[in-house]
This record gives sequence, structure tokens and C-alpha cells, in this order.
Amino acid sequence: MKLGIVGLPNVGKSTLFNALTKAGAESANYPFCTIDPNVGIVPVPDERIRLLGEMYHSKKVTPAVIEFVDIAGLVKGASKGEGLGNQFLANIREVDAIVHVVRCFEDGNVIHVDGSVDPMRDIETINLELIFADLEVLERRISKVARTAKMDKEAGKEMAFLKRLKEHLESGGPASLLEDLTEDEEKWMQTYNLLTDKPVIYAANVSEDDLADDGANNPGVQKVREYAAQTGSEVFVICASIEAEIAELDDDERAMFLEDLGVTEAGLNKLISASYRTLGLMSFLTAGEDETRAWTIKIGTKAPQAAGKIHSDFERGFIKAEVVNYKVLLELGSLSAAREKGLVGIEGKDYVVKDGDVILFRFNV
Repeated sequence: MKLGIVGLPNVGKSTLFNALTKAGAESANYPFCTIDPNVGIVPVPDERIRLLGEMYHSKKVTPAVIEFVDIAGLVKGASKGEGLGNQFLANIREVDAIVHVVRCFEDGNVIHVDGSVDPMRDIETINLELIFADLEVLERRISKVARTAKMDKEAGKEMAFLKRLKEHLESGGPASLLEDLTEDEEKWMQTYNLLTDKPVIYAANVSEDDLADDGANNPGVQKVREYAAQTGSEVFVICASIEAEIAELDDDERAMFLEDLGVTEAGLNKLISASYRTLGLMSFLTAGEDETRAWTIKIGTKAPQAAGKIHSDFERGFIKAEVVNYKVLLELGSLSAAREKGLVGIEGKDYVVKDGDVILFRFNV
């Protein structure tokens, strides 16, 4: 899973990236301090594999990971090359989902690029730049399809769809909200790789005072939540400066620090949960003496395709899957004990993998 962190300059974007990845991206109080996209690989916190690893005395415990890309602050005109816009818009095309950091805090010491704090104006600025960039992509595609549209029936259908999509974007709507797509139109949309077709998760960056009540009394946060509800997006509240402090602590100190703040969950956990929901993801587990590991798959994945995440041979030669819930395995202490109690399922090719399944794949190639 690859997430791109975007936002206007000085909204807390690089501070958040640093906190999430501990990757040390430069963070300063001026635009464009992030000139090249910074990339950080972050392990997904998962208590299940820690406990299973201890039970099996695994030599190695491997969590699922998320790749974060910190993309430099966009400004008005980025789609036309203002600031350092074009190269950053290209970086966004590579990600699975966009994390849009929105400033919802006042601080006279941190300059806002537009002179004042207005979360909805900031969201609109970014959205318009993404739409303008998508319109350029569509213009190129329209020019190409137009050459054959009069003679080729399929090209004619695509041309009609392109015009409908262009009108939708020109009216200010993101590609993701274009309704009533046919199967062909959905396939075409995927090939365009439009920025506004990517799912968005809004990170409402608040002051420490607004963190404990999850931004309930922050008018800016409420506006972001209302907008996200209209567009079917996730929102989570974060204080990037606090996350930066948390990032320096060990697990026990972190838990105490969060408790003192009246916060139950760190920002990274909130973001990961939102990301998994947004992208329809979950994890199954494999466990043993050599390695205990979490594997990220799409919800609804069947056993052979899940096996293919481990190795293509597992999918090609799939015979069956021995499946037990991780809670059952931890409670009984071993796979053989779970088998004796009849709690290990022998599943075939049509089995739909569930979150928290511990699976032993049988295959032959």
C-alpha cells in the first residue's frame, strides 16, 4: 500500500511524515522545503503477529508495511507549473490513496501561504489543481481517440464517455464522484489513472488543545468532516507536533504520554485504520518457528489468490488451506491442539479469507 501525503505549504505535512516514518524529512517554516518526494516504509502495528511470534518462538516476525510518500506543498497554479507543481503531481499518480493534510490550527509563528487559516479554501485549492491536471490528461486522450472515433464503434463510445467526464471535471466534481459508469467506462477510467479518481483520507491537523476531544469543538474540523461525508472520504484528527514527540518515545512511554493527553490512539494507528477501510484491505497471517508474518490483501480475496501473495507457486499449485482464527490458536497454544478440537478448517479454492485467519497452504507444483 502506497500513500501520498499532500497539502498546501506549512500545514504540517512534512512534520506528520517525519512523525509517521521517523525518516527525517526536512521540515521548515517556508514553502517548498520538501523538494524531492521523501519516501518512508512504515510497519503496520499488529499485536496479533507479536503474540503469535512469541507463541511459536519465531526467528523472525514480519509485519505488513505501508509506503508513505511526502509530496511537496502544492500552491495555486501547480498544474501549470507554479511553485514546483508539475513534478509533484506526477508523484501523486504513483500512489494508491491520497492523505490530504488540512490545517485546522491557528499559530502566528507558522506562516500560512494564503495569509489565514481556512480549511475549506485549502481543500478547494488542492482539489482544483488536481482537477486541472486531470483535464490535461483527458485533453491528450481525447486528441488520440478522436482519430479513430468516427470509424471505430468502441472508440466512439469512449469519446462520448471522455466528453461526459470532462464536463463533470469542469463543473468542479472529482472523477471519483462521476455516477452510473458502465463496465467499459470503469475500465477506461482505470487506464486514465486520474488524480481525482484516487481515494482521499483527510488528516485534520489540530493544536494540542483540540486533540483530546478529537476536534469536536474545532469549527474547521467540523467543516472538513461535513465535506468528507459528502464525498465519501475518511477523516482523522491529528496533532502533527504531538506525533513528532510521540515518535521519539518507546512503546511504554508512548502509552503513558497518550494517556496523559487523554488520547486513546496514536495518529499512525488512526491513519492505518482509515487507509485499510478506504482501500478495502485486511490481513491474514502465517505463523511458525521460522517466521510469523502479516500479509495484506483485498477484502473478498479467495484462498488461492491469498496464497499467491506469498509465492506464485502457491497459487499455481494450490491444493487446500488449513485455516484457524488467530484467537483460537493463541488460546489453545498450537495448531495440533486446534486440529484435535476440530477448530481447523480444511478449505478449498472458493474459500474467502477472513481478517485474522492463520493459514497453512498446501500446494503441489
